[in-house]
Amino acid sequence: MTWLPKKVSRKVGLQPGSLIHIGEQKVERTRINLINYGATEYHEREVAFVEECFHFRAPETVTWIDITGLHDTSVIEKVGTQFKIHPLMLEDILNTGLRPKVEFFEHYILISMKMLYYNNAEDEIISEQVSMVFGKDFVITFQEREGDVFNPVRERIKKNVPRTRLLGPDYLVYSLMDAVVDQYFLVLERIGEKIEDLEDSLVEKPGPESLQTIHDLKRGLLYIRRAAYPLREAVGNLQLHESPLVNEFTYFYLRDLQDHAVQVADTVETFREMASGLLDIYLSGISHRMNEIMKVLTMIATIFIPLGFLAGVYGMNFDTSISPLNMPELEMKFGYIIFWMISISTALGMIWYFRKKHWL
Repeated sequence: MTWLPKKVSRKVGLQPGSLIHIGEQKVERTRINLINYGATEYHEREVAFVEECFHFRAPETVTWIDITGLHDTSVIEKVGTQFKIHPLMLEDILNTGLRPKVEFFEHYILISMKMLYYNNAEDEIISEQVSMVFGKDFVITFQEREGDVFNPVRERIKKNVPRTRLLGPDYLVYSLMDAVVDQYFLVLERIGEKIEDLEDSLVEKPGPESLQTIHDLKRGLLYIRRAAYPLREAVGNLQLHESPLVNEFTYFYLRDLQDHAVQVADTVETFREMASGLLDIYLSGISHRMNEIMKVLTMIATIFIPLGFLAGVYGMNFDTSISPLNMPELEMKFGYIIFWMISISTALGMIWYFRKKHWL
């Protein structure tokens, strides 16, 4: 999990619009899946070459081309040439470190966003960039890795759920974006559970491992914030911008999606404040434990102060033959026992006094 730029140096000095993949290669080969559907027809297949998808394009159907793997820039270039996508937009698709955004053009709209998962096995957040380009009769999605949150959308198209096939590419893009935003809620739900568990452990027994957990949690929330806030802006721009590529019916759904994106951003901000509060709880717990330890040590030292005084006095070399006032207690038959009785009584008396004052 990182948002630091990687391999950006590969672009330095190149002409703007040069197709260079910036990011990690997360699949061995680029996979291309095609779904072409209309009111009464449906085709789905995986193709070896992206050119096989082009002849499915027709005004009465929606062609969804899903490309997984961005390292093969020749595929991206062929798609850009076929659908007349600006080279600068293709460059942005290949740059996986860009913030989410939406760009409007005459014949297509580009949407870039972050798709998040929570890996329970590794206890970490996994992210990948997803870009979508759609026009009057096509939708193209670009993903970094295999596996996504779009399977429910594919199933609805396959089963011909009402409205799914009758509406155009704009509704399909809304459905895909809605699936991504819903995944944010799942990630935040897992983080909320983690915060609750961490609160309980900090109250019961704060330790050095708790500090590392808080640090990782704050980094994860910062990462989600960097994805959620631009996503909120992108959805807002898409919802407010009037485009002939977006049906008026779809705007109602986009407004609902905008509300969800705002809720995600608000939840992230709330969790960040709670994470900062966890750090305060940790520091307070550590300080309280330190105070308790110092209190006990101070009590022990205080109890031994009079005992040390008595032992010091009677440990001196006095001789009663010189003078009867020269420590006469040294000749007492039970002097040793009396000394211990006085010492123990002094210690117990001080402990009783400390308890009475609620210092111990």
